[in-house]
Amino acid sequence: MRIDIITLFPELLKSPFEVSILKRALASGRAEVHFHDLRTYSTHKQKQVDDYPFGGGAGMVMMIEPIDRCISALKKEREYDAIIYLTPDGETLNQKAANHYSTLDNIILLCGHYKGVDQRVRDHLITHEISIGDFVLSGGELAAALFCDSVIRLIPGVLGDESSALTDSFQDNLLAPPIYTRPAKYKDWEVPEILTSGNTPKVEQWREDKALERTQKLRPDLLK
Repeated sequence: MRIDIITLFPELLKSPFEVSILKRALASGRAEVHFHDLRTYSTHKQKQVDDYPFGGGAGMVMMIEPIDRCISALKKEREYDAIIYLTPDGETLNQKAANHYSTLDNIILLCGHYKGVDQRVRDHLITHEISIGDFVLSGGELAAALFCDSVIRLIPGVLGDESSALTDSFQDNLLAPPIYTRPAKYKDWEVPEILTSGNTPKVEQWREDKALERTQKLRPDLLK
């Protein structure tokens, strides 16, 4: 998988890809992530990429020209399965969507900033719009990093144990069950006896029951 991220602030994005699972995914070649500074595609002397909104109002708007130039340059090199704009009013990212995007080969992520992008970008250049929640960030960079983490970890071979992702919360519309590790007793707090019994079928049934119980209590909306 290759992900190209268009941003005004590439320095905001680098550190998440330099540690842990994302670092290993890039080092193994299972994923590529490239940052593109939008200012390099500006034709203005001062590398301007934003301007005042028509009709007045507060804030600045990202201009269509540098975005179009950047996306066009990338599309000349390869075909893209998705060109995604990260915006608070997009479709909320969930596990089902992450699973889908993890199967694609080439993705562009456009990070918004200021008051957002010229609407013509959304109308003519973007294929998908994604939100990470009903709140507003200063820009789309952190949302892009979150998107990449949720998607890249699902690529076969990225996790040491591929079955681990299959037991994550939301994979089957259930929250994950409680988990424990050594020691089996700490102070007066003990691990449920069933988990140390060695009875695999009963352990799996316990986990299914607890997953359903937690979901009913914390996220009953997932069961509808």
